[in-house]
Amino acid sequence: MQIQTPEPDTASDLTCGKLASSVCGMQLPLQVLRSVAGYYIGTVDGFEPVSRESEEYYRSKDAAKQALELNLWTQRLVCWS
Repeated sequence: MQIQTPEPDTASDLTCGKLASSVCGMQLPLQVLRSVAGYYIGTVDGFEPVSRESEEYYRSKDAAKQALELNLWTQRLVCWS
């Protein structure tokens, strides 16, 4: 019996917003964005935010950037407008 491991996440899974894709049908790159609550990982179309992908808010842009680069953030499951 041969054990099969699941396929690793594709690059698009790690670089594009899952909520932006599933809710809005848009393939948008993940970025560090800012709101009144703090920095977060999300997507933007032009100048308009589309989705907040991370559960977490970060106190600094550098902390959010590091979380994104190292994949140390939690994907939100629900998109609230």
